[in-house]
Amino acid sequence: MTAAPSRTAPFPAHLVREDLRDFTGYSSARTSAPGVPASIWLNANESGEPSTADPDGECRRYPEPQPPALVEAFADLWATTPDRVVVGRGSDEVIELLVRTLCRPGGDGIVVAPPTFGMYAVSARLHGVPVHEVPQTDDDLTWRVDTDGLARTARLTGSRVVFVASPGNPTGTVVPLRELAALAEELAEEAVVVVDEAYGEYAEQRSAIALLEERPNVVVLRTLSKAHGLAGARIGIGLAHPDLAAVLRRVQAPYPVPAPVAAMGLSALGPEALAATRRRVQQTLRLRDTAGRRLRDVPGVRAVYASDANFLLVRSDDPDALLHTLASAGIVVRDLRHQPGLHDALRITVGTADEMTALDTALRENLA
Repeated sequence: MTAAPSRTAPFPAHLVREDLRDFTGYSSARTSAPGVPASIWLNANESGEPSTADPDGECRRYPEPQPPALVEAFADLWATTPDRVVVGRGSDEVIELLVRTLCRPGGDGIVVAPPTFGMYAVSARLHGVPVHEVPQTDDDLTWRVDTDGLARTARLTGSRVVFVASPGNPTGTVVPLRELAALAEELAEEAVVVVDEAYGEYAEQRSAIALLEERPNVVVLRTLSKAHGLAGARIGIGLAHPDLAAVLRRVQAPYPVPAPVAAMGLSALGPEALAATRRRVQQTLRLRDTAGRRLRDVPGVRAVYASDANFLLVRSDDPDALLHTLASAGIVVRDLRHQPGLHDALRITVGTADEMTALDTALRENLA
């Protein structure tokens, strides 16, 4: 059962670009005649007959911009309200919407904590928005996000958005919930704090969704691309204050969720599918821990970081040799040496049990 409508404090409207505060967006065929008890739809220039590729006509009409059943399912899953949910073409689209909605082109700014997911900076730079960095620190065991530094930099630069990935990519590190709450409180009237929880299903820490009611300037990103196994469907979700969510939906391009994708997403949120996802997550965690132990025994591997995600970040004295060993066995991992502070690092995703056995075999042969 979806939670009752939200009654939190108002969102600080001055954080939205002034020219978009009253922006009504595109009036699509599915929103231009609300409440009309229609049986014949002649308002969208759609084909009168279905395609031979879609004989049942399921895709003949434009879809709902935000499919109500899917929105309700997401709200139920995270015990929040539908007015907080924005569904997009993967989390990437929601990231882009946040930058576009909150930051003036050529002005304002975002703050990130590298090494981190590259799409935050990509979205900002595509809009001419400055990117300010507060690097993370590490001790070859874990990484630490300097939330005090993020707040300080946001204030000094007048940035409107602070992106924090938790668990981080590629670090695998969770940022303590109390630090995220303090960051949001510190920037309550100055910036939106976006907590990217793409790998949240793998973490033990409670989700930052718990902060939404108390902190109007918090946005949480979730996805069906990782633990739910639907990367190819491209379903990402932003959970935000209802006032901000309404603006994001108006700024969003029409029809972001294709009808077959919405159906697949809804199926993934059913009880049996969610139970299967939980089982896959537990299997992934077991395989991850085993792989971590194996990797620590590999000559030249200097560090295997603790991870709260479905991957391991590895430092090697000779990353070229490690890449060659794995490539010789047909195994592709992510070379991270182009990222700041990761000149010797690789990221290894946890795959199936057979794939992790193949990884272990390749490493053992290298040892031999």
